[in-house]
Formats: sequence, C-alpha cells, structure tokens
Amino acid sequence: MKKKINVRLVGIAVIAVLATVVGITIIYYSLFQRRIKADLSVSAKLLKDTHYFESVDIDIDEISLSTDIDDLRVTWVAEDGTVLYDNDTSAELMQNHNDRPEIKEAFNHGVGEAVRKSDTMNKNTFYYAVLLDNGTVLRVATDAQSLWAVFMSAAPIIILIIFMIISVCVVISHLLTRQLIRPIEMMVSNLESAEYASPYRELDPLSETLRTQHTDILAAAKARQDFTANVSHELKTPLTAISGYAELLEGGMVREEKRDHFYQEIRKNADRLLALINDIIKLSELDRVDHGMAFEKFDLYEVACECVGEISVNAKLKDISIAVEGTESTIHGNRELIKELIENLVQNAIRYNNPGGKVTVAVNIIVNSACLIVKDNGIGIPAADQQRVFERFYRVDKGRSKATGGTGLGLAIVKHIVEIHDAKIELDSAPGVGTTVSVLF
Repeated sequence: MKKKINVRLVGIAVIAVLATVVGITIIYYSLFQRRIKADLSVSAKLLKDTHYFESVDIDIDEISLSTDIDDLRVTWVAEDGTVLYDNDTSAELMQNHNDRPEIKEAFNHGVGEAVRKSDTMNKNTFYYAVLLDNGTVLRVATDAQSLWAVFMSAAPIIILIIFMIISVCVVISHLLTRQLIRPIEMMVSNLESAEYASPYRELDPLSETLRTQHTDILAAAKARQDFTANVSHELKTPLTAISGYAELLEGGMVREEKRDHFYQEIRKNADRLLALINDIIKLSELDRVDHGMAFEKFDLYEVACECVGEISVNAKLKDISIAVEGTESTIHGNRELIKELIENLVQNAIRYNNPGGKVTVAVNIIVNSACLIVKDNGIGIPAADQQRVFERFYRVDKGRSKATGGTGLGLAIVKHIVEIHDAKIELDSAPGVGTTVSVLF
C-alpha cells in the first residue's frame, strides 16, 4: 500500500510538471508571436515613414539594407507583384509575389501579415506587409524558432526540473504516506480496545466492521479450540472405559458372574462413543452447509407425529408419556434437518424428565407463522444455565446426561438447524417445574 501511494503521488507530480511546462510553453510562444508581429509592424512603419521606397525610379543598386538591419528581411513589391528589391536575394531571381497572402492582403486592406512554417529548418517565418503611398508594397520578415524547437531547446532544463521535483516528491510522499498509514496501523493494533476511536471520521464504519470481525474471529477460534478440547475429552472417556474393561476380560481377571456386566458396560460406552461421533459429524455438516441446500414445503405437524412415533418406545421404557397435539402447518425447509431438530428436543425432554413424567409436542399457528413447542414437566433448567444450554458439550446435570446417554451436542445441533431455517428459538424453564422450548418458523 505504501509503495502504491508513493508511486501514485510521484506520478501525479510528474503529470502536473509536464502539464505546467506544456501550458507555460504554449502561453510563452503565443506572447512571443505577438511580440514578433508587433516588432515587424513597427519596422515596416518606420521604413515607410523614411519615404526610402516612395520613388519607383530609385536606383535599386543603391539600396543596401543588408548591413544596416540584422535578422530582418526587406522586400519591395511592385503593383503587378514584381519584386523590385530584396535585401537577402537578387530581385531578378525571385518569382512574382502576387500570390503571397500577405501581399494580397496589403494591396486590398493596406496591411497584411502571414506566418509560414519551414519543416526542414524547424522555423517559422513571420511576414508583415504595408501598402506605400505610391501603390507598391513594402514587406518585412524575420525567422523565429517553432514551438517544438522552443520546447526542445528547453528540454534539458525541463528534465532537470522534473528530476528535482520527483526527488522532492519521493521524500514528501514517503513522509505523507507514513503520516497517513500510521493512524491506520494504530487503529489495527487497537482493534481489541472498544474505547479506541478511529483517527479519521471516514474510517468509523471500517473500524467498527474490523473490530466486530476481529471479535467474531477470536470468539470462533476460542470456540473451535474449546470444541477440540471437549471432543478429545468426551471421546477419551468411553474409549478409556472400553479399553479398561477389555483389558480386564482379556487377562481373565473377571469372574464368570461379572462378565455380563462388563460386556454391558463395553456396549454402553461403545454406543455412547458412536452417538458422540454421529453428533460431531452432524455438527460438522451443519457448519459447512450453505443455504442452497434442498428446501421443500411440508407439513410440520406430520413430521412431528412421525418423530414421536419413532421415539415413543424409548419414552415407554423410561415411564414417560408422550403426546402430539396441534394442527397442520406447512413450512419451507429441509425435512431431514427439521426431523433431527424435533428428535433432539424430544429426546432431551425424555432424558431430563422423571419417571411418570409427561412430554407434549405441539404444532400451532402463531401470527401466521408455524410454531413447534416441546414441553415437559421434568427437572427443569436453572436460570443461570439457560443462556448456555445451546453451547457445545455444555451440560446442566453432567452426571445425569452421561448416565442417560447424552452427548452434550443435541441442543447445539438444534441451534444450528434453527439458524439455517432463519427461525427463532425460545426457552422457558424452571427447576422442578419443567422446560418449554418453542421454535417459531
């Protein structure tokens, strides 16, 4: 960035210098042309006032201006265009001048002027003609450098000036760049400080965006780090148990009557390990999912009934009654993910309930929106834990969760599914009273 700013500042300086030089040269040359024309006009009038060329009977050989007037060509032309005298060339050798623009203009209007370019000599010849009282025309002329010649003659000085200005601009641009960039660098280094104000008002939106993104990245990094640590711990526990039980069985250190118990523990820990792996895979899939996944319209009540039917056997084994109520309600979403959401909520309601408890799954229409409600009269969730239950591996009752086969990822999966469907989830719970989870689509 610094290099780009420096290059652009130097480029602007060079363009400005060249534009200034070209502009000044054009203006100077325009003034220079006016000065030459004015000088020729004065010279012609002075020669006219001398009456030196008034008599056509004058002896041409006696006219000699070549030594008296430097860099000024004088030509005397008769009424028919014949050159009577020229101080630079023999008049007899010159062509008739009736076709010359300045001569024609002088015969018609009294005075005439013209500029003719010589590409070979890289010069301009300025002509000024005046009509004399005797009907002849006196013309004076002088050569001057062309605009390009003037510009090229000044080229070495121009190049030197450009070099000096570029040198100065490099130093100034370096200082300006450093002054411009330093506050931005300070802003970046103070992203974690909410009290630090951006150095430029125009940078306030950028500063706020960067600070928010920085905070989100740090939070995501911490969450990922915590998740990795929790995954390692959660996987290690059942693996350690399985390895320990298997080692004891392999070594013949378990009596016959205890072996069935050890087999059951191995199977229970293997099931828990499998459940953990499935939930981790599901979370990974949800993290990577884009909103271009397959959505369709389906009846939420129908899916709820289907889920409850599949889970009812598990509820009976734990002496939990489960019921579905409500009405048909069509939503637009991914059927499999919604089924996963309902299953996780219902499993949690069963897992954290008491024997003889009740779970109700309701589908209603609230303000033209479908609402899924899963309610239980179980152990409930303390107010201090209600904001964290959707975090990965967070458990209110760690001992009960592991004993009942919970992975600590169910509600985290629910949260992801809710976000994918742009839905809203609410939790209302009290210890000893029960928990109600509402999802508004």
